[in-house]
Amino acid sequence: MNPKPEFERKYPPKPTDVYLFATCLIDQFTPEAGLDTVRLLEREGIRVHYLEQQTCCGQPAHSSGFPDEARAVAQQQLSLFVEPWPVVIPSGSCGGMVRRHYPHLFANDPVLHAKAVELSERVYELSEFLVHVVNFKQPDLGTPCTIALHTSCHARREMGSHETSAALLDSLAHVKVVEQARIEECCGFGGTFAMRYPDISEAIVTDKVAAIRDTGAQRVVSADCGCLLNITGRAAKQDELAGSAQPTLPGEHLASFLWRRTAGDAA
Repeated sequence: MNPKPEFERKYPPKPTDVYLFATCLIDQFTPEAGLDTVRLLEREGIRVHYLEQQTCCGQPAHSSGFPDEARAVAQQQLSLFVEPWPVVIPSGSCGGMVRRHYPHLFANDPVLHAKAVELSERVYELSEFLVHVVNFKQPDLGTPCTIALHTSCHARREMGSHETSAALLDSLAHVKVVEQARIEECCGFGGTFAMRYPDISEAIVTDKVAAIRDTGAQRVVSADCGCLLNITGRAAKQDELAGSAQPTLPGEHLASFLWRRTAGDAA
């Protein structure tokens, strides 16, 4: 289970300690995904350190065209992770922001730029870390199921972690992964895009939900909470309009799905 990384980098041996950068969406909407990330890493013998001073990565301001505001938010993170440990982020979107954009944000400040580069080199999206650093190998204890994988645009294009998310799911013996049409297309969330252009966002996510439903998948799994909330939220609205009392397209963060399948809690 060692697919060639799309974005070449040198991976360290499995560490004894890591930082967890949990992301705003996990903190506010799906804290169980953060807890399951901790459980996955601790089971591998890794101590997980969560710094309560961490805040947003700055992506909403950055993607909305406010670099000064993004820098102000990002600068708060630069001095937090002082130990030379990997920083694991259960989101390709936030991971891409810190790894790919922090160095550019501080390009005109030699001191902060050096800090941004040093931090960016220690940032790993969760699935990338599990595959290339941990060498994750756990037996699938769940019953057979069929799922669809959705990977965010940032995870796919900035981190290449669509490959490692797929590799983790492929390692589960009783999980069948089906591919929806136009798998590489956006779900319509796009952070502030969904708020600035709600009609366009709704049209995009409606197409995405239809494509996933067409696969016959029992649930959708994603390593990015923003996409997951958008897709399952649209599916839930369709269920409400159809009078369905039970969700017809439930969703789950990759960390929680992996933990359930390998901890014996999966139905």
